This record gives sequence, structure tokens and C-alpha cells, in this order.
Amino acid sequence: MSERPPRRIAPLVVWIARLSWVLVALAGGAAIDAAVEGCSSAVRWTAAIGGWTIWALVALALAIPSVRTLTVARVAAPLALVATAAAALAGAPTIDLLLLGLPTFVSVAAVLTPELAIAFVQASAYGDEERFPLRAPAAAGAAALLAWALWAIAVVAGPLLLAAQQWIVGGAVTLVAIAGTTFLTPRWHRLSRRWLVLVPAGLVVHDPVVLADTLMLRRDQLTSIGLAREGTAATDLTGPASGYALEVTTSSPVNAVYAFTPAEPNGRAVQLREFLVSPTRPGRALARAEARRLPVR
Repeated sequence: MSERPPRRIAPLVVWIARLSWVLVALAGGAAIDAAVEGCSSAVRWTAAIGGWTIWALVALALAIPSVRTLTVARVAAPLALVATAAAALAGAPTIDLLLLGLPTFVSVAAVLTPELAIAFVQASAYGDEERFPLRAPAAAGAAALLAWALWAIAVVAGPLLLAAQQWIVGGAVTLVAIAGTTFLTPRWHRLSRRWLVLVPAGLVVHDPVVLADTLMLRRDQLTSIGLAREGTAATDLTGPASGYALEVTTSSPVNAVYAFTPAEPNGRAVQLREFLVSPTRPGRALARAEARRLPVR
């Protein structure tokens, strides 16, 4: 297995995200200006300040790769898509919408790729470890997407409604935006903190969504690592998530604790001999595990 192409692709994707985000500022401002043309000065200033604040926040996040800035970029960058849709509804010219929408789409698409996530989580790695982001559980991912959509509409609309002196509606929508930022951001960040980690001593599953504690396995506990077999009876630690999963087999039972839930506030302890995890790039994870002389089958 060769890991060289992914190692080249990840930095390229990061730079695509950065450069296209610069184009959002250079070419996309006309659409926002056209959308608020004829509105009060308060609305125009609010749109301008809000747009530049979001742009600067994402630009800073893309410039400083880390797990935290990965969350910032993935939460804030798609707000430009909402702004593009709002500008279209407000009647901005087609050419201006294209100049805003096209670089926004390219940047957001790059930000959401597994390659960019790999580069950002690896930038926060400690010592000789390699982190591989895990695919989001289907239910948690769908809930996060729906919550983000409602939050994004509130973030864009709330301040503009207040600037237009729609005090009651604007105040209510802004409160939704503030509450969403306060309570949802930590939950979105948990999705960025899910990794399969290869370390000199063995293998680690760091997944605060599925597990209450990090699952650490020494080299001598590992029997095999490979793509999950069809019909496997291995314990599913993926969430569950869709797509290919890796099956890890141990030489003796190991203890794990599922994450706390309202039904099980103390978590649930289980013993594992075989389990599944779902890195976004399973082939690369296997290639690097093989390079580290772990028992890849």
C-alpha cells in the first residue's frame, strides 16, 4: 500500500481552501452590497461587518491548522453559502452571485474533505503519532447538519432583522443564534475530536461521541487489523457510520466503556475481542499501520 498520494493531496486541498476563501473576499463582496442596496445604513453596516467577521474568522482558522480551527472552519465557512442564498433572494445580479457562490462552494467543499481534516488533526498531534479522523455516525451527523442549518439561518437573519428595527422577531432569532452558538459548538467540536491514532506503543481509539474513555491497545494485544469482513460479529464502535470500516482483533478481551447517555448516565462497560472503527480514509490508515509493523492482514 502506498501512502504518498494522500500525503501530497492533503496540503493541496488545504491550499485550495485557503486561496478560494481569499477569492470570496476579493470577488464576492459585490453580491452582498447589491443585496442590501436601498436598505437603511444600519442594515448595510450590519451586513458588511457580519460578512467581514465571518470571512476573517475562517481565514484565521484556515491559516492555523489544528483540531479547534477545523471545527471553526467547518462551522463558519458554509455560512457564506447561506449569505449567497440570501443575496439571491434579495435580487443580487447573477454575475455577482456567481463571483460569490463559486469560490465559496470550492472553499467549503475543500473544508469538508477528509484530506483537510487529516491535515488539521495531524497538526495537533503529539510526538510520533498519526491521527486518522473517524467518519461521523449517521444519526449524529444528520442531527448536527439539521441543527447547523437552523443555527445558520438564525445567525444570518437575526442581526439583520435587528438592524431593520424588527425588534421582537429579530431579538428572538438572535437569541436562537446565541443559544445555538453556546450549546451546539461543543457538540460539533466533539465530531472533530474522533480519531484512530497510531502510536509507537500500538493503537488508540479516541472517540468522545461513542466511548466514555479512550481505548488504548498495546502492540502485543493486537492480532490483526484489516477491512471488516462481511457479516462480521465484531462490536460496532463506528456510531454506527456508513462506508467501509476497519476490524481490529485482539489476543485477549479488552475493556471499553460506551459514552454516557440519559438512559445510562454511568456509561456501559463491555469486553471486546473484535471491534469496528471507521476512519474516513481506511486505506491510508492500513498503509500507515503496515508501515509501523502492526499486524495488518
